[in-house]
Amino acid sequence: MSIPAVQAIVIGASAGAIQALSRILPALPAGYPIPMLVVVHVPPDGSDIALLFEGRCAVTVREPDDKEPIQPGWVYFAPSDYHLLVAEDRTVSLSVDEPVLYSRPSIDVLFESAAEVFGPALVGVILTGANEDGARGLRAVAEAGGEALVEDPGDAFASAMPAAAIASCREARSMSLDAITAYLVKLGTP
Repeated sequence: MSIPAVQAIVIGASAGAIQALSRILPALPAGYPIPMLVVVHVPPDGSDIALLFEGRCAVTVREPDDKEPIQPGWVYFAPSDYHLLVAEDRTVSLSVDEPVLYSRPSIDVLFESAAEVFGPALVGVILTGANEDGARGLRAVAEAGGEALVEDPGDAFASAMPAAAIASCREARSMSLDAITAYLVKLGTP
């Protein structure tokens, strides 16, 4: 049985997220083929984080609309105060269900829904953050046969989230932010 090519990448982060993502997203080359779905914890009245990256990236970066088809190579940021999910038909689903671990959007919600849809063709990445959101979701990615990556807690701006992810998901590989960036770029290079 062959290993399926990566069909999607999910990323979760909280405290220190903008700095971490500022190293990853601008490194993606034009024509990058793998879609990324990103949850960053922001206040309910928070601004559109995608706007911070739009002009700095060679790939399309945006907040999706509900039921929008997931496009290859696009980066989708969860809108503030909405959970971001992947539906079975590989469209984006936005939800105002209750917060999970005090967070909406929730990293766990995104990762668990993406794991159900993409299974072993999914890569989950947990970056810096100050709570445990994402630990359960990363475990779901690994249990579905996907690949689990975590920013090295010793290098992260806030270590609680990556440390919780490593404790929850023994299959997770702890890597420096530069190594994660290089690996994600390589995944999309033929």
